[in-house]
Amino acid sequence: MTPLDRYRAKRDPQRTPEPVPPDEPPAGARPNGSSFVIQEHHARSLHWDFRLERDGVLVSWAVPKGLPIDRGVNHLAVQVEDHPLEYGSFAGRIPDHEYGAGTVTIWDSGTYECTRWSDDEVKVWLHGTRVEGRYGLFRTNGDNWMIHRTEPAPAGWERLPDLVRPMLATPAGELPGDDAAWAYEFKWDGVRAVLYVEGGRVRALSRTDRDVTASYPELRGLGEALGSLQAVLDGEIVALDQSGRPSFEALQPRMNTAAPSRVRRLAEAIPVTYMIFDLMHLDGHSALEIPYSERRRLLEDLELAGPHWATPPSESGGGEVVLRAASDAGLEGVVAKRLDSIYRPGRRDPSWVKVKNFRTQSVVIGGWATSQGHLEGALGALLLGVRGPAGLSYVGRVGSGLGDSERSVLRQRLSVLERDTSPFKSAVPRSESAGVHWAEPELVGEVRFTEWTKSGRLRQPSWRGLRPDQGPEEVVVEP
Repeated sequence: MTPLDRYRAKRDPQRTPEPVPPDEPPAGARPNGSSFVIQEHHARSLHWDFRLERDGVLVSWAVPKGLPIDRGVNHLAVQVEDHPLEYGSFAGRIPDHEYGAGTVTIWDSGTYECTRWSDDEVKVWLHGTRVEGRYGLFRTNGDNWMIHRTEPAPAGWERLPDLVRPMLATPAGELPGDDAAWAYEFKWDGVRAVLYVEGGRVRALSRTDRDVTASYPELRGLGEALGSLQAVLDGEIVALDQSGRPSFEALQPRMNTAAPSRVRRLAEAIPVTYMIFDLMHLDGHSALEIPYSERRRLLEDLELAGPHWATPPSESGGGEVVLRAASDAGLEGVVAKRLDSIYRPGRRDPSWVKVKNFRTQSVVIGGWATSQGHLEGALGALLLGVRGPAGLSYVGRVGSGLGDSERSVLRQRLSVLERDTSPFKSAVPRSESAGVHWAEPELVGEVRFTEWTKSGRLRQPSWRGLRPDQGPEEVVVEP
């Protein structure tokens, strides 16, 4: 049996462009060569193929997350069949239905020095264009190995942060006066999410630090699009209605679902798009202290556009034009960002302001009233509050905009939060509290309304949906 028998058995030279040499070793093979190659392989699952020349073949491992840069991290490396030396220069597309089907590109190549080679451990010093450093591999079980860097990361490199809370915009009633000092983006009617991308894999966290990766499988492709690049991205997850406009109502079923079978069905029926508008970390370097204008340039250089993600435009100056365009498109409004602003994680900062075309308000649900008539016993209206200096203040009831299915879901969720007393610090009029079921003030929603009354009530509120991306402590009156 020759070293390449397993390799040949898996490939038909008539059906794949990969090199398939004859049974005899290729002429000029170097038994003690020292080349290495790392190939990015977009197959059924993105991975990197790490190959070391040894005894006339390329000894090979598939590394799902690529070679680590952080010395304290081990990455899985699965040993596969030896490959011929000619594979070191192969790049191309392996046809569908063939072994390893997908696109192969050369990510890096060079030479290496070997300091140890045994059946269970390999230590090398790589000299490549993108990778320079000492690495070790050790077998854990069968074909499963671990690979790790055995020396410090390159100077200035920072590991991907575990958590960067999104920066928040300050509500404003009008656009900034010094127009030329600001950039303007559309305000998207969805839910905020920060994406952490590493080794071609995506992790999505909500504004409340909840992992929502499983709820939005469409975003996995963004990891493949970035490949080996590490990044932390800020953006909004939106669902589009039949006219192509973001619809917060359409997004509602996606926001509270994690069961795999239901997620798959909803992803087909209500696909989402991730609108990317900021960048906080890129390829080992924090971007938090970089001005917005420079962060935006770095983001646009990534050219992130795909079936379920986009980088919407940002306009420097011309706020009135952008706000009018948002209104014409039926969008919620604009977010203005100072061109010189740094990214302040978790803070609501005046260097970002949001100006709306129509009024919305986040609200805390403090109770519910049941319906009369043909819907007797069903949830009829929600009692709403916002945080004030003295605690939760009552701001009115809402029944408009609630669909039958949403009434049922809210009734179930509020039933487990039922309590005996009102959670509101301000008085609820007797006419609005008769027969009410009080609830712990934990659920946050959003309403659209026309104005605030002089008594501090919402005029003509209409329900838009729950806001699981917000905590009740965040809910205050918005201008």
